[in-house]
Amino acid sequence: MADTIFGKIIRRDIPADIVYEDEDVLAFRDLNPQAPVHVLFVPKRAIASLDEAQPGDAELLGKLLLAAAAYAREQGLAKDGYRTVINCNEHGGQTVFHLHVHLLAGRRMHWPPG
Repeated sequence: MADTIFGKIIRRDIPADIVYEDEDVLAFRDLNPQAPVHVLFVPKRAIASLDEAQPGDAELLGKLLLAAAAYAREQGLAKDGYRTVINCNEHGGQTVFHLHVHLLAGRRMHWPPG
């Protein structure tokens, strides 16, 4: 898998506004936010896309979602609600091929998303 901007952020080769970190997950504010709160949760171990994930990645995938939910609660976003999104491959809207979860909040979300 090619090195991505997310890999460079994880290694601290380029700066980011990091809002959460643990042993397996790093989260930072999106540079092109689509909502008042737009945070990306990325695994520190690179997986190109959700389609590339294997059964052995189940624990890591769970940690990504749990980290996003914990952050939303800590920031007071859970009461009004938030959206999590995982884009997969080109037609799914994925532009960085390092699996990541978008956490969007701070405004009413609409359906269908687009």
